Amino acid sequence: MQFHYALVDDLFTREEFERRVEEKMEACGDLVDEVTAAMMVVQDSGRHHVKIKDLSGKSSLFSFFGKVIAQNPPREFERPGGEKGLVTSIILGDETGQVRAILWDEKAGAAREIEIGEVLEVIGKHPNRATNEITVMAMRQSMVEIVGPTQVEPSLAPPKRKGITARVMVLGNPRMVPRRDGTEIEMRDLIIGTEDGITRMACWTPALLDGIAEGMTMRVRGALEKVRKAGKEFSIDDKSEVEITEEEVPVSLDSISDVQEGGTYSLSGSIRSCQPAHQFTTKDGRASCVRNLVITDGTHDLHLVLWGDHAGTSLLPGEQIIVYLASGRTGRNGGLELHAGRGSLVQIRHEGEAAEEEISGTVIITPEGTFLDTPEGQFLMFSHLPHGHEIKARARRMGKRLTILSWEENPPDPAELDARLDAFISLTENGNTFTPHGRQDIRG
Repeated sequence: MQFHYALVDDLFTREEFERRVEEKMEACGDLVDEVTAAMMVVQDSGRHHVKIKDLSGKSSLFSFFGKVIAQNPPREFERPGGEKGLVTSIILGDETGQVRAILWDEKAGAAREIEIGEVLEVIGKHPNRATNEITVMAMRQSMVEIVGPTQVEPSLAPPKRKGITARVMVLGNPRMVPRRDGTEIEMRDLIIGTEDGITRMACWTPALLDGIAEGMTMRVRGALEKVRKAGKEFSIDDKSEVEITEEEVPVSLDSISDVQEGGTYSLSGSIRSCQPAHQFTTKDGRASCVRNLVITDGTHDLHLVLWGDHAGTSLLPGEQIIVYLASGRTGRNGGLELHAGRGSLVQIRHEGEAAEEEISGTVIITPEGTFLDTPEGQFLMFSHLPHGHEIKARARRMGKRLTILSWEENPPDPAELDARLDAFISLTENGNTFTPHGRQDIRG
Protein backbone atom coordinates (compact mmCIF):
# COMPACT_ATOMS: atom_id res chain seq x y z
CA MET A 1 0.00 0.00 0.00
CA GLN A 2 2.98 2.30 0.50
CA PHE A 3 3.53 2.07 -3.25
CA HIS A 4 0.08 3.51 -3.93
CA TYR A 5 0.24 6.06 -1.10
CA ALA A 6 3.28 7.67 -2.73
CA LEU A 7 1.00 8.72 -5.61
CA VAL A 8 -1.04 10.95 -3.25
CA ASP A 9 1.36 11.69 -0.38
CA ASP A 10 1.05 15.43 -1.01
CA LEU A 11 -2.74 15.22 -0.53
CA PHE A 12 -3.19 13.03 2.56
CA THR A 13 -1.32 11.87 5.62
CA ARG A 14 -0.56 8.16 5.78
CA GLU A 15 -3.23 7.70 8.46
CA GLU A 16 -5.88 9.47 6.35
CA PHE A 17 -5.00 7.34 3.32
CA GLU A 18 -5.30 4.09 5.31
CA ARG A 19 -8.66 5.24 6.72
CA ARG A 20 -9.96 5.88 3.19
CA VAL A 21 -8.76 2.46 2.03
CA GLU A 22 -10.62 0.76 4.92
CA GLU A 23 -13.79 2.73 4.12
CA LYS A 24 -13.52 1.73 0.45
CA MET A 25 -13.23 -1.96 1.38
CA GLU A 26 -16.27 -1.70 3.66
CA ALA A 27 -18.28 0.15 0.99
CA CYS A 28 -17.54 -2.67 -1.47
CA GLY A 29 -18.72 -5.27 1.00
CA ASP A 30 -15.25 -6.72 1.37
CA LEU A 31 -15.35 -7.79 -2.29
CA VAL A 32 -12.05 -6.05 -3.01
CA ASP A 33 -8.67 -6.59 -1.37
CA GLU A 34 -6.47 -3.90 0.15
CA VAL A 35 -4.41 -3.35 -2.99
CA THR A 36 -7.50 -2.88 -5.18
CA ALA A 37 -9.05 -0.55 -2.60
CA ALA A 38 -5.85 1.50 -2.49
CA MET A 39 -5.89 1.83 -6.28
CA MET A 40 -9.54 2.97 -6.11
CA VAL A 41 -8.68 5.65 -3.52
CA VAL A 42 -5.85 6.88 -5.73
CA GLN A 43 -8.21 7.01 -8.71
CA ASP A 44 -10.88 8.87 -6.70
CA SER A 45 -8.21 11.45 -5.82
CA GLY A 46 -7.53 12.19 -9.48
CA ARG A 47 -4.03 10.76 -9.31
CA HIS A 48 -4.46 7.37 -10.92
CA HIS A 49 -2.99 8.50 -14.21
CA VAL A 50 -1.57 11.82 -15.34
CA LYS A 51 -0.56 13.16 -18.71
CA ILE A 52 3.17 13.37 -19.46
CA LYS A 53 3.05 17.18 -19.30
CA ASP A 54 1.91 16.85 -15.67
CA LEU A 55 4.83 14.70 -14.53
CA SER A 56 6.27 17.74 -12.73
CA GLY A 57 3.61 17.55 -10.00
CA LYS A 58 4.32 17.31 -6.28
CA SER A 59 3.73 13.61 -5.59
CA SER A 60 6.66 11.23 -5.08
CA LEU A 61 5.47 8.72 -7.70
CA PHE A 62 3.54 9.13 -10.94
CA SER A 63 1.32 6.80 -12.93
CA PHE A 64 0.85 7.44 -16.65
CA PHE A 65 0.39 5.90 -20.09
CA GLY A 66 3.01 6.41 -22.79
CA LYS A 67 3.59 5.21 -26.33
CA VAL A 68 7.07 3.88 -27.08
CA ILE A 69 8.70 6.23 -29.59
CA ALA A 70 12.33 5.11 -29.33
CA GLN A 71 14.48 2.77 -27.26
CA ASN A 72 18.14 2.13 -26.56
CA PRO A 73 19.73 -1.30 -26.19
CA PRO A 74 20.52 -2.37 -22.59
CA ARG A 75 24.03 -1.50 -21.38
CA GLU A 76 25.96 -3.54 -18.82
CA PHE A 77 28.02 -1.78 -16.13
CA GLU A 78 29.87 -2.64 -12.94
CA ARG A 79 28.81 -1.24 -9.55
CA PRO A 80 31.43 -0.10 -6.98
CA GLY A 81 31.28 -3.47 -5.19
CA GLY A 82 31.97 -5.37 -8.40
CA GLU A 83 28.35 -6.42 -8.99
CA LYS A 84 27.16 -6.29 -12.59
CA GLY A 85 24.17 -4.13 -13.48
CA LEU A 86 22.04 -3.40 -16.52
CA VAL A 87 20.47 -0.11 -17.61
CA THR A 88 18.57 1.19 -20.60
CA SER A 89 16.11 3.92 -21.53
CA ILE A 90 13.04 4.35 -23.70
CA ILE A 91 11.27 7.47 -24.92
CA LEU A 92 7.56 7.54 -24.09
CA GLY A 93 5.08 10.05 -25.44
CA ASP A 94 1.45 11.08 -25.49
CA GLU A 95 -0.43 14.00 -27.02
CA THR A 96 0.97 16.35 -24.33
CA GLY A 97 4.70 15.61 -24.44
CA GLN A 98 7.52 13.10 -24.08
CA VAL A 99 9.68 11.72 -21.29
CA ARG A 100 12.76 9.51 -21.02
CA ALA A 101 12.01 6.38 -18.96
CA ILE A 102 15.04 4.78 -17.25
CA LEU A 103 14.97 1.03 -16.59
CA TRP A 104 17.44 -0.79 -14.35
CA ASP A 105 18.52 -4.42 -14.07
CA GLU A 106 15.58 -6.85 -14.49
CA LYS A 107 13.38 -4.17 -16.04
CA ALA A 108 16.20 -3.26 -18.44
CA GLY A 109 16.41 -6.91 -19.47
CA ALA A 110 12.66 -7.05 -20.00
CA ALA A 111 12.88 -3.97 -22.23
CA ARG A 112 14.19 -6.22 -25.01
CA GLU A 113 10.59 -7.41 -25.48
CA ILE A 114 9.23 -3.88 -25.85
CA GLU A 115 8.31 -2.79 -29.38
CA ILE A 116 8.14 0.66 -30.94
CA GLY A 117 4.53 1.91 -31.06
CA GLU A 118 3.12 -0.12 -28.17
CA VAL A 119 1.63 1.63 -25.13
CA LEU A 120 2.90 1.07 -21.59
CA GLU A 121 1.32 1.83 -18.24
CA VAL A 122 4.11 3.11 -15.96
CA ILE A 123 4.59 3.94 -12.31
CA GLY A 124 7.82 5.80 -11.69
CA LYS A 125 9.64 8.65 -9.96
CA HIS A 126 12.00 11.41 -11.00
CA PRO A 127 15.73 10.71 -10.57
CA ASN A 128 17.76 13.59 -9.10
CA ARG A 129 14.95 16.13 -9.66
CA ALA A 130 15.19 15.70 -13.44
CA THR A 131 11.61 16.35 -14.57
CA ASN A 132 12.25 15.11 -18.12
CA GLU A 133 13.22 11.64 -16.86
CA ILE A 134 11.35 8.94 -14.96
CA THR A 135 12.88 5.95 -13.20
CA VAL A 136 10.48 3.07 -13.83
CA MET A 137 9.29 1.30 -10.68
CA ALA A 138 6.67 -0.84 -12.43
CA MET A 139 5.31 -1.14 -15.95
CA ARG A 140 3.00 -3.29 -18.06
CA GLN A 141 1.59 -3.34 -21.55
CA SER A 142 -1.73 -1.53 -22.02
CA MET A 143 -4.55 -1.61 -24.53
CA VAL A 144 -5.00 2.17 -24.22
CA GLU A 145 -4.72 3.89 -27.60
CA ILE A 146 -2.52 6.98 -27.86
CA VAL A 147 -2.56 9.08 -31.00
CA GLY A 148 0.60 11.06 -30.56
CA PRO A 149 4.14 11.74 -31.71
CA THR A 150 6.26 9.44 -33.83
CA GLN A 151 9.51 11.43 -33.69
CA VAL A 152 11.65 12.08 -30.60
CA GLU A 153 11.67 15.68 -29.35
CA PRO A 154 15.05 17.43 -29.83
CA SER A 155 15.45 17.82 -26.06
CA LEU A 156 15.31 14.02 -25.64
CA ALA A 157 17.24 13.06 -28.76
CA PRO A 158 20.79 11.72 -28.40
CA PRO A 159 23.42 14.48 -28.41
CA LYS A 160 25.31 15.13 -31.65
CA ARG A 161 29.01 15.86 -31.98
CA LYS A 162 30.08 19.07 -33.69
CA GLY A 163 32.87 21.60 -33.81
CA ILE A 164 32.48 24.95 -32.04
CA THR A 165 34.55 28.04 -31.25
CA ALA A 166 33.82 29.44 -27.79
CA ARG A 167 35.02 32.13 -25.44
CA VAL A 168 35.50 30.90 -21.85
CA MET A 169 33.43 33.18 -19.61
CA VAL A 170 33.69 31.16 -16.37
CA LEU A 171 35.90 28.18 -15.58
CA GLY A 172 34.66 26.21 -12.57
CA ASN A 173 36.78 24.12 -10.23
CA PRO A 174 37.03 20.33 -10.70
CA ARG A 175 34.50 18.38 -8.64
CA MET A 176 33.34 14.81 -8.21
CA VAL A 177 29.79 13.97 -9.29
CA PRO A 178 27.88 10.69 -8.82
CA ARG A 179 26.94 8.51 -11.74
CA ARG A 180 23.65 6.65 -11.97
CA ASP A 181 25.44 3.38 -11.31
CA GLY A 182 26.79 4.62 -7.95
CA THR A 183 30.36 5.44 -9.03
CA GLU A 184 31.83 8.95 -9.20
CA ILE A 185 33.53 10.88 -12.00
CA GLU A 186 35.50 14.13 -12.05
CA MET A 187 34.16 17.02 -14.11
CA ARG A 188 34.41 20.81 -14.53
CA ASP A 189 31.64 23.27 -15.33
CA LEU A 190 32.18 26.10 -17.80
CA ILE A 191 30.14 29.03 -18.99
CA ILE A 192 31.00 29.73 -22.60
CA GLY A 193 29.99 32.24 -25.24
CA THR A 194 29.44 31.11 -28.83
CA GLU A 195 27.98 32.76 -31.90
CA ASP A 196 24.55 31.63 -30.61
CA GLY A 197 24.95 33.21 -27.17
CA ILE A 198 25.97 32.20 -23.64
CA THR A 199 25.52 28.60 -22.56
CA ARG A 200 26.85 25.91 -20.23
CA MET A 201 29.49 23.29 -20.95
CA ALA A 202 30.40 20.24 -18.89
CA CYS A 203 33.93 18.85 -19.22
CA TRP A 204 34.18 15.15 -18.29
CA THR A 205 37.92 15.01 -19.02
CA PRO A 206 39.40 17.94 -17.03
CA ALA A 207 42.86 17.47 -18.59
CA LEU A 208 41.39 18.90 -21.82
CA LEU A 209 41.31 22.30 -20.11
CA ASP A 210 44.97 22.41 -19.13
CA GLY A 211 46.30 25.83 -20.11
CA ILE A 212 42.79 27.28 -20.59
CA ALA A 213 41.90 30.41 -18.58
CA GLU A 214 38.87 32.67 -18.36
CA GLY A 215 38.73 35.13 -21.23
CA MET A 216 40.49 32.81 -23.69
CA THR A 217 38.93 31.49 -26.89
CA MET A 218 39.06 27.76 -27.58
CA ARG A 219 38.30 25.70 -30.64
CA VAL A 220 36.61 22.39 -29.80
CA ARG A 221 36.25 19.40 -32.07
CA GLY A 222 33.81 16.69 -31.10
CA ALA A 223 31.72 18.67 -28.61
CA LEU A 224 28.43 16.98 -27.73
CA GLU A 225 25.49 19.33 -28.34
CA LYS A 226 22.41 18.75 -26.20
CA VAL A 227 19.16 20.59 -26.85
CA ARG A 228 17.36 21.51 -23.60
CA LYS A 229 14.09 23.35 -23.11
CA ALA A 230 16.11 26.38 -21.97
CA GLY A 231 18.41 26.15 -25.00
CA LYS A 232 21.56 24.33 -26.11
CA GLU A 233 24.24 22.90 -23.81
CA PHE A 234 27.57 21.27 -24.62
CA SER A 235 29.78 18.63 -23.07
CA ILE A 236 33.28 17.43 -23.90
CA ASP A 237 34.97 14.15 -23.05
CA ASP A 238 37.87 11.91 -24.04
CA LYS A 239 36.58 11.87 -27.63
CA SER A 240 36.85 15.66 -27.88
CA GLU A 241 39.83 17.87 -28.79
CA VAL A 242 40.50 21.38 -27.46
CA GLU A 243 42.98 24.00 -28.64
CA ILE A 244 43.51 27.68 -27.86
CA THR A 245 42.85 30.14 -30.68
CA GLU A 246 43.23 33.90 -31.14
CA GLU A 247 39.86 34.10 -32.87
CA GLU A 248 37.48 36.65 -31.32
CA VAL A 249 33.98 35.59 -30.25
CA PRO A 250 31.79 38.60 -29.48
CA VAL A 251 29.70 37.98 -26.36
CA SER A 252 27.41 40.42 -24.55
CA LEU A 253 25.43 40.15 -21.30
CA ASP A 254 21.73 40.89 -20.99
CA SER A 255 20.42 44.00 -19.24
CA ILE A 256 18.22 44.01 -16.15
CA SER A 257 15.52 45.69 -18.25
CA ASP A 258 15.57 42.68 -20.63
CA VAL A 259 14.31 40.20 -18.01
CA GLN A 260 10.87 38.72 -18.65
CA GLU A 261 9.01 35.75 -17.22
CA GLY A 262 10.02 32.44 -18.77
CA GLY A 263 13.31 33.63 -20.28
CA THR A 264 16.90 32.69 -19.45
CA TYR A 265 19.35 35.52 -18.81
CA SER A 266 22.99 36.27 -18.04
CA LEU A 267 23.52 39.73 -16.54
CA SER A 268 25.47 41.79 -14.03
CA GLY A 269 24.51 44.34 -11.41
CA SER A 270 25.55 45.95 -8.17
CA ILE A 271 24.20 44.44 -4.96
CA ARG A 272 21.85 47.01 -3.43
CA SER A 273 20.80 44.81 -0.51
CA CYS A 274 21.03 41.16 0.53
CA GLN A 275 19.15 39.19 3.15
CA PRO A 276 20.63 36.29 5.14
CA ALA A 277 20.34 32.82 3.62
CA HIS A 278 17.30 30.87 4.80
CA GLN A 279 17.59 27.11 5.31
CA PHE A 280 14.72 24.77 4.50
CA THR A 281 14.04 21.09 3.89
CA THR A 282 12.83 20.01 0.47
CA LYS A 283 9.97 17.59 -0.03
CA ASP A 284 12.37 14.71 -0.59
CA GLY A 285 14.17 15.44 2.69
CA ARG A 286 17.21 17.32 1.41
CA ALA A 287 18.59 20.34 3.26
CA SER A 288 18.79 23.41 1.04
CA CYS A 289 19.02 27.20 1.21
CA VAL A 290 17.46 30.24 -0.43
CA ARG A 291 18.60 33.86 -0.34
CA ASN A 292 17.01 37.09 -1.57
CA LEU A 293 18.89 40.05 -3.03
CA VAL A 294 18.14 43.26 -4.82
CA ILE A 295 20.57 44.19 -7.60
CA THR A 296 20.71 47.35 -9.68
CA ASP A 297 22.36 48.72 -12.81
CA GLY A 298 21.91 52.28 -11.60
CA THR A 299 18.62 52.70 -13.45
CA HIS A 300 16.64 49.53 -12.86
CA ASP A 301 16.39 47.30 -9.78
CA LEU A 302 15.70 43.56 -9.85
CA HIS A 303 14.85 41.02 -7.16
CA LEU A 304 17.37 38.14 -7.40
CA VAL A 305 16.75 34.78 -5.69
CA LEU A 306 19.68 32.40 -5.13
CA TRP A 307 18.94 28.71 -4.50
CA GLY A 308 21.02 25.85 -3.11
CA ASP A 309 24.78 26.30 -3.06
CA HIS A 310 24.42 29.73 -4.68
CA ALA A 311 22.68 30.98 -1.52
CA GLY A 312 25.91 30.35 0.42
CA THR A 313 27.94 32.70 -1.76
CA SER A 314 29.69 35.38 0.34
CA LEU A 315 28.08 38.68 -0.61
CA LEU A 316 28.46 42.32 0.39
CA PRO A 317 26.29 45.32 -0.55
CA GLY A 318 27.98 47.39 -3.24
CA GLU A 319 29.81 44.45 -4.84
CA GLN A 320 29.38 43.59 -8.50
CA ILE A 321 27.60 40.28 -9.10
CA ILE A 322 27.32 38.39 -12.40
CA VAL A 323 24.59 35.78 -12.78
CA TYR A 324 24.72 33.36 -15.70
CA LEU A 325 21.80 31.34 -17.09
CA ALA A 326 19.18 32.37 -14.52
CA SER A 327 15.43 32.25 -15.19
CA GLY A 328 12.90 35.05 -15.11
CA ARG A 329 9.85 34.30 -12.95
CA THR A 330 6.91 36.02 -11.34
CA GLY A 331 7.34 36.12 -7.55
CA ARG A 332 4.76 35.50 -4.86
CA ASN A 333 4.04 39.21 -4.62
CA GLY A 334 3.44 39.41 -8.37
CA GLY A 335 6.71 41.16 -9.15
CA LEU A 336 9.33 40.02 -11.65
CA GLU A 337 12.28 38.03 -10.21
CA LEU A 338 15.43 36.38 -11.49
CA HIS A 339 16.09 32.91 -10.05
CA ALA A 340 19.54 31.27 -10.03
CA GLY A 341 19.44 27.55 -9.27
CA ARG A 342 20.60 24.35 -10.91
CA GLY A 343 22.40 25.10 -14.17
CA SER A 344 23.09 28.71 -13.18
CA LEU A 345 26.40 30.18 -12.07
CA VAL A 346 27.07 33.14 -9.78
CA GLN A 347 30.28 35.19 -9.68
CA ILE A 348 31.49 38.16 -7.65
CA ARG A 349 33.76 40.49 -9.62
CA HIS A 350 36.29 42.83 -7.96
CA GLU A 351 37.76 45.97 -9.44
CA GLY A 352 41.50 46.52 -9.29
CA GLU A 353 44.34 44.33 -8.08
CA ALA A 354 44.76 42.73 -4.67
CA ALA A 355 47.28 44.54 -2.43
CA GLU A 356 49.00 43.49 0.79
CA GLU A 357 48.72 45.81 3.81
CA GLU A 358 48.57 45.91 7.59
CA ILE A 359 45.15 46.36 9.10
CA SER A 360 43.77 46.39 12.67
CA GLY A 361 40.30 45.90 14.03
CA THR A 362 37.84 43.76 15.97
CA VAL A 363 36.84 40.28 14.79
CA ILE A 364 33.06 39.90 14.51
CA ILE A 365 31.51 36.54 13.59
CA THR A 366 28.00 36.69 12.10
CA PRO A 367 25.75 34.24 10.22
CA GLU A 368 26.91 35.99 7.04
CA GLY A 369 30.60 35.39 7.70
CA THR A 370 33.57 36.66 9.71
CA PHE A 371 34.20 40.40 9.54
CA LEU A 372 36.95 42.74 10.72
CA ASP A 373 35.49 45.96 12.13
CA THR A 374 37.95 48.82 11.48
CA PRO A 375 37.79 52.64 11.47
CA GLU A 376 37.45 52.36 7.65
CA GLY A 377 34.43 50.05 7.87
CA GLN A 378 33.75 46.32 7.91
CA PHE A 379 35.73 43.84 5.80
CA LEU A 380 34.78 40.24 5.03
CA MET A 381 37.58 37.86 6.05
CA PHE A 382 38.36 34.40 4.72
CA SER A 383 39.97 33.12 7.91
CA HIS A 384 38.92 31.45 11.15
CA LEU A 385 39.67 33.99 13.88
CA PRO A 386 38.30 34.31 17.46
CA HIS A 387 35.18 36.43 17.87
CA GLY A 388 35.56 39.70 19.75
CA HIS A 389 39.37 39.78 19.65
CA GLU A 390 41.32 42.86 18.69
CA ILE A 391 43.92 41.87 16.09
CA LYS A 392 46.63 43.36 13.92
CA ALA A 393 46.96 41.48 10.64
CA ARG A 394 48.95 41.30 7.45
CA ALA A 395 46.31 40.78 4.78
CA ARG A 396 45.70 40.75 1.06
CA ARG A 397 42.92 43.24 0.43
CA MET A 398 40.60 43.38 -2.56
CA GLY A 399 37.68 45.74 -2.23
CA LYS A 400 35.85 44.88 0.98
CA ARG A 401 37.41 41.41 1.26
CA LEU A 402 40.48 40.33 3.20
CA THR A 403 42.62 37.23 2.98
CA ILE A 404 44.54 37.05 6.26
CA LEU A 405 48.19 36.08 5.76
CA SER A 406 49.30 36.43 9.41
CA TRP A 407 47.90 38.02 12.55
CA GLU A 408 48.56 38.71 16.22
CA GLU A 409 46.59 39.93 19.22
CA ASN A 410 46.37 43.71 19.42
CA PRO A 411 45.40 44.62 23.02
CA PRO A 412 43.60 47.97 23.31
CA ASP A 413 45.50 51.00 24.64
CA PRO A 414 44.67 51.35 28.41
CA ALA A 415 44.24 55.14 28.18
CA GLU A 416 41.84 54.74 25.23
CA LEU A 417 39.90 52.06 27.11
CA ASP A 418 39.62 54.33 30.20
CA ALA A 419 38.24 57.12 28.02
CA ARG A 420 35.66 54.79 26.48
CA LEU A 421 34.61 53.54 29.93
CA ASP A 422 34.28 57.09 31.24
CA ALA A 423 32.10 57.99 28.27
CA PHE A 424 29.94 54.92 28.83
CA ILE A 425 29.54 55.50 32.60
CA SER A 426 28.58 59.13 32.06
CA LEU A 427 25.56 57.95 30.08
CA THR A 428 24.23 56.22 33.21
CA GLU A 429 24.39 59.19 35.58
CA ASN A 430 21.36 61.18 34.42
CA GLY A 431 18.35 59.30 35.74
CA ASN A 432 19.31 55.97 34.19
CA THR A 433 18.34 53.08 36.49
CA PHE A 434 21.32 51.01 35.32
CA THR A 435 23.98 50.81 38.06
CA PRO A 436 27.44 50.02 36.71
CA HIS A 437 29.94 47.87 38.50
CA GLY A 438 33.24 49.31 39.55
CA ARG A 439 35.78 49.99 36.86
CA GLN A 440 37.94 47.13 38.07
CA ASP A 441 34.98 44.75 37.73
CA ILE A 442 34.33 45.89 34.17
CA ARG A 443 37.95 45.27 33.23
CA GLY A 444 37.57 41.77 34.65
